Amino acid sequence: MRTLTEDATTGRTATAWLVHAYTAVGVVLAALIVMAAWDGDEVRALWLGLAALVIDGTDGTLARAVEVKSRIPWFDGAMLDNIVDYLTYTFAPMLLLWAGGYLGSGAWATVLTVLPLVASAYQFCRVDAKTDDHFFLGFPSYWNVVAFYVIVLDLRPATVALLLVVCAVLVFVPVKYLYPSRTEAFRTPTVVLTAVWMVTYAVLLWQMPSPGAIWVGVSLAYVVYYAAVSVLLTLRHRHLTR
Repeated sequence: MRTLTEDATTGRTATAWLVHAYTAVGVVLAALIVMAAWDGDEVRALWLGLAALVIDGTDGTLARAVEVKSRIPWFDGAMLDNIVDYLTYTFAPMLLLWAGGYLGSGAWATVLTVLPLVASAYQFCRVDAKTDDHFFLGFPSYWNVVAFYVIVLDLRPATVALLLVVCAVLVFVPVKYLYPSRTEAFRTPTVVLTAVWMVTYAVLLWQMPSPGAIWVGVSLAYVVYYAAVSVLLTLRHRHLTR
C-alpha cells in the first residue's frame, strides 16, 4: 500500500515532467513557424513566435517553483531549454526572413541566413552565455525579435542586412544584457515593461498589414530601454571591478 509521502513524491515528479513538457511545446511551435514561413503566412508565424516567447518567459519560473532538478535529476532541463530557444529564437525566425524575401536573393541571402545561425550556435555553447548574476553575455540571440520588427516595419533588404550583421557582431561583444525574468537590477520595471512590450507585439500583429505608429513607438521604446539599461549596468559593473 502506498503511503501519503510516496503519493506526494509521485505527484511532484509528475508535475516536474509537465513543466518539461511545457518547455518542449516550443519545439512544436518552431516547426509550425517553419510551416507558416513555407506557406508565406508571416503573421501566423509571428503569432506562433509570441506563443514561444510566453512559454520561454514562464517555464523557468515554473521549473524553479516545482524544483525540477531535484525531482528528475537525470533529465537536463537546461539542455532542453537551449534546444528550444535555438529553434524558436534563431533557426525558425531566420528561415522566416529568408522565405519572405527580406534578405534579398541569391548567395547574399544565404550568407545572411547562415550568419546568425553560426553566431548563435557559438553563443549557445558558451558556458558563460548566462552569467552567474543572471545576465546574457553578448547579444542574446533575439533573432525572433529582429524578425518581428523587420516584418512589421517592412524593412528593405539593405537595412535588414546591416541589422543582422551588427547583431551578429554584438554576439561576440561582452555586453551584459538583461535577463528580463531573472536580473535583479531594475527587475520590477523590466518585468512590467516586458509584459507591456508583449502586449504591443500582439496589438501590432492584430493591426497588420498597417501597424499604428503610436504602438510601434511604444514597442520600440522598450527596445531602447532594454539596450540602454544593459549598457548602463555593464559599464557600472566594469567600474566596480576595476
